[in-house]
Amino acid sequence: MRKPLAAAFCALAIAGAGAAPATAADAAPTGVGKAADTGSATSAVSGVVTSVEQTLSGLRGPQTKAVNFAGTVALSNCSGSVVRMPDAEDNDPALVMTNGHCLESGFPGPGQVLVDKASSRTFSLLNASGSRVATLRAAKLSYGTMTDTDVALYQLTTTYGQIKSSYNINALTLSDSHPVAGTAIGIPSGYWKRIYSCNIDGFVPTLKEGDWTWKDSVRYTSACNTIGGTSGSPVVDQATNKVVAVNNTGNEDGERCTVNNPCEVDANGTVTVRKGINYAQQTYGIPACFGIDSKLDLSASGCTLPKP
Repeated sequence: MRKPLAAAFCALAIAGAGAAPATAADAAPTGVGKAADTGSATSAVSGVVTSVEQTLSGLRGPQTKAVNFAGTVALSNCSGSVVRMPDAEDNDPALVMTNGHCLESGFPGPGQVLVDKASSRTFSLLNASGSRVATLRAAKLSYGTMTDTDVALYQLTTTYGQIKSSYNINALTLSDSHPVAGTAIGIPSGYWKRIYSCNIDGFVPTLKEGDWTWKDSVRYTSACNTIGGTSGSPVVDQATNKVVAVNNTGNEDGERCTVNNPCEVDANGTVTVRKGINYAQQTYGIPACFGIDSKLDLSASGCTLPKP
């Protein structure tokens, strides 16, 4: 996954850039995924990060909706979004979703599942244009893992209704249906304030990176060249505006199954390496694991998230 955020700051300083893109309030992870790194900072300096207007206009099409930044959040080292289950109530405590490898405590080990852990982590809430409108605070980490998937869900100290009434921002709804190959998607990164646009190319039975293994991962078409800092960004179906996955990694150097170089393993065990291709972890199974008051219930019928 990725180098520490401090390295990105050094690259920006050397390049003569102005303000750093985010504040390192928490320690940034090293290794796996799309957390902020030197490469992402260099890309930003050389103009990869486009304006909000350009990215939004590029997403619009006759049968799609414009994906924007409303409801996304910036972490100190990653991206994320305020999400809700399809049946969530406005008075439920709101949830923020990002990657398991973005946890402030570091990477969960293979097989490790974290549930109901104390956290006071903060998140910068963005509006549709990508401007910061508030700081949200976690009450706890509800769930986090890098086993089978790469996801973390924080419960906030505020409700969905309070966020809506105070900032006129709705949470993004998690789809409870398996996405379809060919679907047009948008990936808004709260960290970089950039939106990537492409399609779902297909699904990977097993995606392996270093010590971690993920199941039924989403593979993007090559247009979504996500960079460091985009980890945890929601993957939004442009037709429904619902979240279908969470962005998490990509093969940087063409290596086989190493850190920063995930490989695909099919049902027969055949390994395929796709240099420059990026991936996400599906989220359609998450709603079944959250019940009344948007509380985690890993014993609920239909919940297939890994358990501690």
